Amino acid sequence: QVQLVESGGGLVQAGGSLRLSCAASGPTSSTYTMGWFRQAPGKEREFVAAQTRSGGPTLYADSVKGRLTISRDKAKSTVYLQMNSLKPEDTAVYYCAASRRVATRSLGDYNSWGQGTQVTVSS
Repeated sequence: QVQLVESGGGLVQAGGSLRLSCAASGPTSSTYTMGWFRQAPGKEREFVAAQTRSGGPTLYADSVKGRLTISRDKAKSTVYLQMNSLKPEDTAVYYCAASRRVATRSLGDYNSWGQGTQVTVSS
């Protein structure tokens, strides 16, 4: 199973930026899609963004389109989430995940998860 480790979370003011990183190790060749999810207190975990390797589709939740950007560095087996124009409602624990499926938003399709990194946006 792929191991995932997130980093880059923190406290930022509204309108600010953060970049999250997710380093993957293990049998990464079996991974077709890397995704980011988030979970706010008292809420269910929700899809944020996903990218399929080798030029496949990139997906975003409507709530983050135009503000958050997912990218991959294949050489480093690392996925990034650049977060700009952050809002207080973006406050959550952000999780990196890996799936053997192509271009999926479904939480159940992801079989490997990181430990999460906290993002807090103050107003």
